[in-house]
Amino acid sequence: MLEGLYAAAAGMSAQQLQLDAISNDLANLSTSGYKSERVAFSDLLYNKVDIAGTETTAGAGAKAAIVGTSQSQGALQETGNPLDLAIEGPGYLQVTRADGRRALTRNGALQLDAEGSITTAEGDRLYPPIKLPAGTSAEKIRIAGDGTVTADGKKVGRIQLVAVTAPEHLRSEGSSLLSATAESGAPHAAKDALIHQGALESSNVNIGEDMTAMVGTERNYQLASTAIQTESQMMSIANQLRNS
Repeated sequence: MLEGLYAAAAGMSAQQLQLDAISNDLANLSTSGYKSERVAFSDLLYNKVDIAGTETTAGAGAKAAIVGTSQSQGALQETGNPLDLAIEGPGYLQVTRADGRRALTRNGALQLDAEGSITTAEGDRLYPPIKLPAGTSAEKIRIAGDGTVTADGKKVGRIQLVAVTAPEHLRSEGSSLLSATAESGAPHAAKDALIHQGALESSNVNIGEDMTAMVGTERNYQLASTAIQTESQMMSIANQLRNS
């Protein structure tokens, strides 16, 4: 009977991870450049057991793991803000964090800091850094598809998009930032990506699919919970019979 308890508990844990992933997707529905998480399920170890003299196999339940993110392109929404950038294709902006570490992002809602440098909304500067001449307003900035930045018709730098071999294995750092891992590969120059000025890429979360998945996941969680209650009742009955 303990095997049944363990299997049901493992199922509840797996469904909880799925619920957490769906909740995170829905929470980031309005986050520019957000990519929805992908969850995979697999069986746990099967063991040979003897039930009433018959040898059979019993599973230990299921497990779930986040195996990456969906890389489908989000819809482009025109904003008219010259510092809003949408990336079309497989690419990322590269930024330098306050602690000096590099990070990647597809959230192109940029701004100018007090020194005239282009930064993310959280203040992380683009890498390589781009600093505008003193007094340059955002309305005078033009950013071409290849990332070339001009102010009042003069070139001041170029936004260099990067890509990784396996973007689904990038690690989330929060605030729309991602970091490269051994599985994702190191960042390199993006070949098939363009910058669209005055627009933002919306998240690729499909609210209809996520809501449907949430209903199914909640039902599976309840079934696993009911299985635990049933196993507990059966164990209680067995103990009463043993002690009678």
